[in-house]
Amino acid sequence: MTDSTEGDAAPKSPRGADKRARLVAAARRTLHEQGIERTTLAHVAAAADIPVGNVYYYFKTKDELLAAVIENYDGDYPMLREIMGRHRTPKARLKALVRTWSAAKERIAAHGCPIGSLCSELGKREEYDTLSRAAGDVLGQLVTIAQEQFALLGRRDARDLALTLVGAYEGAALLANSLRDPGVLAGEAKRLERWIDSIA
Repeated sequence: MTDSTEGDAAPKSPRGADKRARLVAAARRTLHEQGIERTTLAHVAAAADIPVGNVYYYFKTKDELLAAVIENYDGDYPMLREIMGRHRTPKARLKALVRTWSAAKERIAAHGCPIGSLCSELGKREEYDTLSRAAGDVLGQLVTIAQEQFALLGRRDARDLALTLVGAYEGAALLANSLRDPGVLAGEAKRLERWIDSIA
């Protein structure tokens, strides 16, 4: 995924790169907690402890900042693959994936699945079509990661199983957030681990 803010507008100095990274991290947190409509560039600047006027040096529009946040989520996958790769078998790797979701149950119960919520919000507005597709691609990578492991189990229906796994998580995340109950996600994680064990 290409970040629309790269190129001439992007600062080259390490100090500038640090400020940009702080803004993206702050935007990621703020968007997750408040949603797209309620989040302004001023909110992000305050969360990053950067003067609001400086934000425009890195991101001319909210859409540019959203694109950078989506790219940042995309950058999480190498770390996720590394966490899963510590386990020897495909089933153990799939269960490690489920445990990463369960480990974030309090935050998910408070604000929903970060990328799932972002996809849902972007998908409701026609003007966000390009960003919506980009966010969907990021969520789709999660399906691909799970699919790879099911394929290693020799399952010809690996894609369907991956969709079931990610769909179960997204549904549990929505319920946990709606009910403000992290136990919903914890319970679903245990069920999913048993389900993974049952797959031949």
